[in-house]
Amino acid sequence: MAVAFTDQTLTVGDSRLYISTGGEGPPLLLLHGFPQTHLAWRPVAERLADDFTVVLPDLPGYGRSTGPVPDAVHQAYSKRAMAETLLACMRALGHGRFFVAGHDRGGRVAYRLALDHPDRVPRLAVVDIVPTAEAWAAMTARKALATHHWMFLAQPAPLPERMIGANPDLYIGHLLDTWAGRPGALEPAARAAYIDQFRGPAVVAAACADYRAGATVDWDLDAADQAAGRRIRCPTAVIWGTGYLSNTVERSPAEIWRAWCAAPVTDTVIPCGHFVPEEAPDPCAAALRSFFLG
Repeated sequence: MAVAFTDQTLTVGDSRLYISTGGEGPPLLLLHGFPQTHLAWRPVAERLADDFTVVLPDLPGYGRSTGPVPDAVHQAYSKRAMAETLLACMRALGHGRFFVAGHDRGGRVAYRLALDHPDRVPRLAVVDIVPTAEAWAAMTARKALATHHWMFLAQPAPLPERMIGANPDLYIGHLLDTWAGRPGALEPAARAAYIDQFRGPAVVAAACADYRAGATVDWDLDAADQAAGRRIRCPTAVIWGTGYLSNTVERSPAEIWRAWCAAPVTDTVIPCGHFVPEEAPDPCAAALRSFFLG
């Protein structure tokens, strides 16, 4: 039987979050990436709702959520700030401790949550990413061509905002089609929703602020953690698709994450493109269920 999901909005600080929840069991926060919304996790959430209370927010500034006004030093959309917002959201929903899984940008918020609030996150899953500092440190000309959006979106305002706003169908559609493992990999209604959100200038501004933070504040925070020897203390699952991340890293992502983690790291490789929860919901859900209930 299909699980009923309940949608609501919740004001947390400077953000107003759109949240979809469903299921029963221990709380599991699922965080989407760029250029998506909470819909990215629905195929997996429907498969996990018998075992977990799944919470799917639109990240601050994305989708139907509103976020803070971007600031000149990029603190408002740092992953630390986003993590604080999501932590307050979960507390407001009655969840003091919770599992968290994040894909793409959501994965960066997820691992920042685990680093900054180890008492709140007993288990962490990161999907198709490596730590931000590792991605920047390993950047080469070849990798820059494969991940050109990191540099483009981080350019000073209003350059990327105006260029994306001029033709969001072209730019966002190109990224979705390029990163997917096969044509038609994304459900058409979800794909349309991802593009449609970028018709709103506030979403474009938030996404650019997210990437500007990634090139400044987030990188600095990761570097500070490395220098101080701070590591993720909870067990961590690394789930990744063969069709995207292997183009930007030269060794197993799990091997990279083990240097950042003080607890065991599991490695799940799935033959798909970047959008793992949508392209391969069955193996992705199975890996998450096994890990979080393990």
